[in-house]
Amino acid sequence: MKAFFWNTRSVNTQNAFHRVQMLHRHHKLFLIAFMEPFQDSRHIDKYKKRLGMQVAGFNCNGKIWFFVKDGIEVEVLMNSDQQVTLKLTFLDSGKILITTLVYAKCDAVDRLELWHNIYSLSSSMNSPWLVGGNFNVILHEEENIGGLPVHQTEVEDFAFCKNSCDRQDIDFRGSPFTWRNGRAEEDCIFRRLDRILVNN
Repeated sequence: MKAFFWNTRSVNTQNAFHRVQMLHRHHKLFLIAFMEPFQDSRHIDKYKKRLGMQVAGFNCNGKIWFFVKDGIEVEVLMNSDQQVTLKLTFLDSGKILITTLVYAKCDAVDRLELWHNIYSLSSSMNSPWLVGGNFNVILHEEENIGGLPVHQTEVEDFAFCKNSCDRQDIDFRGSPFTWRNGRAEEDCIFRRLDRILVNN
């Protein structure tokens, strides 16, 4: 089973969407999620057809889009402006996967609502659970190079949510940073803002 989460910053870019289509053909993805599609949600069916997926949906403010292949029943368990949580039931096996797609606010105070949502879900969670996307905050000092120092309280809020919900950060390959500001030399900032968390 393979899923794809991408903070795409416009799904309407032809090269970007073509890359997703190629990845889907190669990896046979069961779930594709876009954060910041920068498209009116009324057009989501067009992208669903181009991806050949069975189900398409979005969160309440349209900043998270998701596509699910056929053979999977989709139920939305929670929907807010920073996350949408799906119960995915694989019809051939009856197995269930809970998936929370995240696009967190830039403001630390606004993110408190997200941490509360995740904590609320965890209190009754007894299924495999994947939480992934753009959390807009780092977990460790080495996940940040350049720019202003990150406030320790922001890191602690995220770490407390992760640890109290018994989430594990899964391993990955590639650059340790998932975002940069695109500026040169001393003005350049690198951060790891995107991650996937799972339960045991």
